[in-house]
Amino acid sequence: MNPIKTLAAASLLMSAVWAQASAPSAAPDAAQVKAAHDLLVSMQAEKMVRTTAGMSKYPSPAQRELMMAKLDKLPNETVYSRLALPVARLISTETAVEMTQYYQSSYGQKVLTQTYNGPPRLYPADPAPTAKEKAELKKPAFVKANQEFKAAEQAIHHEAFLLIGEINKGK
Repeated sequence: MNPIKTLAAASLLMSAVWAQASAPSAAPDAAQVKAAHDLLVSMQAEKMVRTTAGMSKYPSPAQRELMMAKLDKLPNETVYSRLALPVARLISTETAVEMTQYYQSSYGQKVLTQTYNGPPRLYPADPAPTAKEKAELKKPAFVKANQEFKAAEQAIHHEAFLLIGEINKGK
């Protein structure tokens, strides 16, 4: 197969995957929204929103400072509750529950600390897990949940970006 056909096929496949991932799913039930809320609490989503706001481009430094001041005043619970429904549409209840347990574990806490408080780096590097933590990371339920979460991670960050826009507009 020549390279142009290969690229065209890959492009078509990626657009189909993107269309499926961005297609609106059925309205999540209350249990799914609660599971997504709990996940956002355990993964400290307010820090993710602050990081996203910090990496965003602003017309002036004054507008950046104004946005950061708005985020400082915003209660963490507001971030969790406003992101819970969009995140519930992106991941299953089982994934949310499994990833909540992961982020509440000692290893998950290390990953969060390194993510939000670690030095800047070009490529994400998780801390080295202990033997017990390695065994937990190999559980089939976690492996499946982690794959689904990683697939939805960009969309979750996009939802955080949309939330920042709404906060900036005063909604």
